[in-house]
Amino acid sequence: MLYKGGEFDVIVVGAGHAGCEAALATARMGCSTLLLTINLDTIAYMPCNPSIGGPAKGHVVREIDALGGEMGKNIDKTHIQMRMLNTGKGPAVYALRAQADKVMYQREMKKTLELEPNLVLYQGLVERLIVEDGVCKGVVTQTNTEYLAKAVVLTTGTYLRGKVIIGDLAYESGPNNQQPAVNLAHHLMELGFDMVRFKTGTPPRINKKSIDTSQMEIQPGDEEPRAFSYETTEYITDQLPCWLTYTNEKTHEFIQNNLHRAPMYSGAIEGRGPRYCPSIEDKVVRFADKSRHQIFIEPEGRETLEMYVQGLSTSLPEDIQLQIVRTVKGLENAEMMRTGYAIEYDAIVPTQLWPTLETKHLPNLFTAGQINGTSGYEEAGAQGIIAGINAARKIQGKDPIILDRSQAYIGVLIDDLVTKGTNEPYRLLTSRAEYRLLLRHDNADLRLTDLGYEVGLIPEDRYRRFTTKKEAINKEIDRLREIKVRPTPDVQAILKGMGTTEINNAVELANLIKRPELGYSEIARMSPPPEPIAPDVAEQVEIQLKYEGYISKSLQQVEKMRRMEEKRIPEWVDYSKISGISSEAREKLEYVRPLSLGQASRISGVNPADISILMVYIEQGGKTALKS
Repeated sequence: MLYKGGEFDVIVVGAGHAGCEAALATARMGCSTLLLTINLDTIAYMPCNPSIGGPAKGHVVREIDALGGEMGKNIDKTHIQMRMLNTGKGPAVYALRAQADKVMYQREMKKTLELEPNLVLYQGLVERLIVEDGVCKGVVTQTNTEYLAKAVVLTTGTYLRGKVIIGDLAYESGPNNQQPAVNLAHHLMELGFDMVRFKTGTPPRINKKSIDTSQMEIQPGDEEPRAFSYETTEYITDQLPCWLTYTNEKTHEFIQNNLHRAPMYSGAIEGRGPRYCPSIEDKVVRFADKSRHQIFIEPEGRETLEMYVQGLSTSLPEDIQLQIVRTVKGLENAEMMRTGYAIEYDAIVPTQLWPTLETKHLPNLFTAGQINGTSGYEEAGAQGIIAGINAARKIQGKDPIILDRSQAYIGVLIDDLVTKGTNEPYRLLTSRAEYRLLLRHDNADLRLTDLGYEVGLIPEDRYRRFTTKKEAINKEIDRLREIKVRPTPDVQAILKGMGTTEINNAVELANLIKRPELGYSEIARMSPPPEPIAPDVAEQVEIQLKYEGYISKSLQQVEKMRRMEEKRIPEWVDYSKISGISSEAREKLEYVRPLSLGQASRISGVNPADISILMVYIEQGGKTALKS
C-alpha cells in the first residue's frame, strides 16, 4: 500500500556531487525541493580520490561557482592542500587542484543542504518513477512512499545495479559497500531507456604510520593563497603535504605474473573502464615499455592516518594488492586499511538527452552525473547545476539554459555527451575544447556570472562586485591603449632589467605588454594607474592584451560556429524523407535529433555533404524530397 510522502516542485534522487548542485540550484531558484539519498552519512561522498580540480576539471569548478553553485565554496573551506598546476605553460591550461579533507567536505556540504530554505533532505531508496500519460510525475521509494513532483532529477552515480569486484569475489554493492539501486536500474530499462555497462575503480588505502616518506619526493601546496570560489576571502594556510614515489620493474613483473587472477583479464568484468584513469594492471600491460609509473601518496583528511594511493587503482585479489604495494619505494612495510576494488554500474546512453539534460523519452525527467556516462566529481557537479537550473526554469515556464562550446567547459561536456555519446566513462580534457584560450581558469566569472545572476543564483552584492571588477578591467585596458611611453632613462632601465629590447620611439603600453618578458607590474611601474588595481583585475588586463591576437582569432572561429548554431532544425523535419543523405547519417540524426545544424555537424557519421542536403531540405520547407 502506497503512503503519500508529499508534493514538491522538484525531486532530486541521489546526494552525490551532481545531486547536491541540482538540489541547491532548484531550491535557490524558488522551487520546493526534495533531495532523496540512500544514506544521509554519504552526502557529497568521495569514494575515489578525495580531490577537486586539475586540468579542465578545475576550470569546471570555477564555472560552477560563476553560475552560483556550491562545489568551489565547499572545497575552499575543507581542503588540506591547494596547488596551481601547469604554471610553466600558458594561462589557457593553468589548473587549480585541491586535496580535500574527505569527511570535512561531506559534513560541510550536508550542513549547507540542511540550512537551505525550500530544501528537504531525506533518506530513502528510490525504486521506480511515477509515469502518467508519458510524463514523469514523481518517485516511489523502497518503503512504498510516493512523492509527487513537477520535475525529477536522477543523479544516481555508480549505484545502478552496482557490483563490486575484487579478484574472484563479486557482490552487488554501491561504492564502498553502500546499498546499490537495483530495482531502479531495472525500472529504467522497462521504461525503454538504452543503458550501457561501465566500470571504474579505486586503489587501496594504507596507514601513514607504516610508510617511509623520507624515500619519497614531497609535494607541498602553494604558498600563495588560492581559492576556487570568487566569493572566498578567508584562506586555509596550514596545508598538509602529499608525496610522490614510483612503481618499478619488480612491481611490473609481479603484476604480469598474476594477470591470470585479474578480473579485467579473466572476463569477470564486463563493463568498459575509463581510458584516462586506467588500473595499474592495465597500465602495466598497455605501456609495457615504461619502467615506472607515478604513485602519489595523499592524506584523506586531517583527523585520519588513512592515505590514498593515487595511481594504483586495482581489482586484483587482496593478497596480491598488498604485495604490489610493498614493492614500491617507501611502502615496503605498508599496512593496507582498505582494499582497492572495481565497481560496475549501469548508465544511460546520453544521446537520449536534450542539451538541457532532460530525457527525450520521458518529459520532466532530467539526469546528471555518472548516470550519464561521465567520470569525476567535477563533471557530475557541472551536470547537476545545469539539470537543476533547467528543471526549475521548465517549471517556471522560462526558456532553458544551454551553454555552447565557446561559453564554458560545461558546454563542451554536455554537447559531447548528448551529441556524440560515449563508449567509456567520459572524462573532460582541455584538448576536447576547441576554444580553450577563451575558456580559461581565470575568466570563468567574466563568462558566466551574468548568466548566474539572470537565473537567480548570484546574489545582488556579489553581482555588484563583479560588475565593478569588469568595469575596472575595461577602464585599465582603455588607459593602456591611450598612453604611450617614451624612451626615458627610467623606462629603458625597466626594459633592460627585464631582459628585453629597449625602445627607440614612443610605444603604446597595450603593445608593450605583449612582450613575453613583461607583465602588468612592469607596465604599471612605467605608468602607474590613477588608483590601485586589484590583482585579479591586473591579471585580466595582462592576459587580454598579451594574447589579444590569439583571442581575436578564436572569436572569429566562434562567430562561424554560432552562425551554424543559429540555424535551428525545425521539429517537422523527417529524416526518413530526405533523399541523398547516407544511411548512417539518417540513423544517427533520427536517434540524436539535434537542435541545430551546428549540433548535427558534430554527430559522428554525419559528414559535410549530409549537412548541405539537410540545409537545403529545411530551406525548401521539406516540401520536396531531394534527389541524390
